[in-house]
Amino acid sequence: MQQARLLLEDGTLFTGQGFGAEGKSVGEVVFNTGITGYQEVMSDPSYCGQIVTMTFPLIGNYGISRDDFESISPHIHGFVVRRHETVPSNWRAQYTVDQLLKEYGIIGISDIDTRMLTRILRQHGTMKGILTTGNERVEELHERLGSTPFLRNQVELTSTKSVFSSPGDKERIVLVDYGAKSGILRELTKRGCDVIVVPQNTTADDIRRLHPDGIQLSNGPGDPKDVPHAVETIRQLLGEYPIFGICLGHQLFALACGADTDKLKFGHRGGNHPVKELESGRCFITSQNHGYTVKEDTIGGTELEVTHINNNDKTIEGLKHKRFPAFSVQYHPEAAPGPYDSSYLFDRFLEMIRDNKIANPVRSRQAHLSETLRGELQYALK
Repeated sequence: MQQARLLLEDGTLFTGQGFGAEGKSVGEVVFNTGITGYQEVMSDPSYCGQIVTMTFPLIGNYGISRDDFESISPHIHGFVVRRHETVPSNWRAQYTVDQLLKEYGIIGISDIDTRMLTRILRQHGTMKGILTTGNERVEELHERLGSTPFLRNQVELTSTKSVFSSPGDKERIVLVDYGAKSGILRELTKRGCDVIVVPQNTTADDIRRLHPDGIQLSNGPGDPKDVPHAVETIRQLLGEYPIFGICLGHQLFALACGADTDKLKFGHRGGNHPVKELESGRCFITSQNHGYTVKEDTIGGTELEVTHINNNDKTIEGLKHKRFPAFSVQYHPEAAPGPYDSSYLFDRFLEMIRDNKIANPVRSRQAHLSETLRGELQYALK
């Protein structure tokens, strides 16, 4: 095994063993507290541009399975572990974490004190870092670190470039892909939905032409304010169709309604975050992965109502619109990884769509055509 180093922008240097690809990589250093689910973490598009530290000390013990990916390819900029297992023990394993990282050109580092690294990030906040397997001087790494800006186009990098569908015989859902996890599509298709996935820059008019029953706003990476076109699209569609936002989709929904967002000190990343549903008083254990939050003091001047809060730091975890059929959550009801406590929200979304159809019946296309032909016939007979 080769030597690898991780240098943080505050000057802290970690030296360990390299695995995966060779080279250099700059990204935002974050940590995930999940005990399991490392493959779903690595393949979650919301980690695009980030060097992910796993706090659980042993990673790779059950290997990698093609069935467990949350995207076609990982977008992380580095992987940090205390120890990685080179010989997995699991009948589903097809290859190792080391082989996965090599396949996609991602640098890994092991045999460092991940507890110390996590404590630094918790105390000072997430920060830029550089991973290298080379022999560069520390001064050179500092220079490279300072001259490399954070990514601002992660949504564009991770979103689908073309429209595709997953046919079903029930409600038609347009899933706007801001860097969507496969789990969202799985939950919708499992319920028989006719899902059409569209790119992040799809206009409101193009979405209208698809005649959706409801619109799903996906998760995704980065700062929601880096995709202002998405905010404007949601603003135009609000009130026309039922809307359900997840993670980044939740933040974009809040911005479209006039609220504001801010960056968290070190974010929420893991599968054990307690969230309280205010209406029922129930607490759900949730899967989370985000670095931004909706600012509570900006909700007052909007038509939004807070529905869920985080039991750890009291940040907003859920919103709904007071007039329109639209709601959102900051966490991941599709899990992957994490508990499935909140998968009921997809059922609630479909119930909202059905209630909206009853309250606002829409004439069928055939009825509209019949009326048009009748009018033309009457005009011709005059």
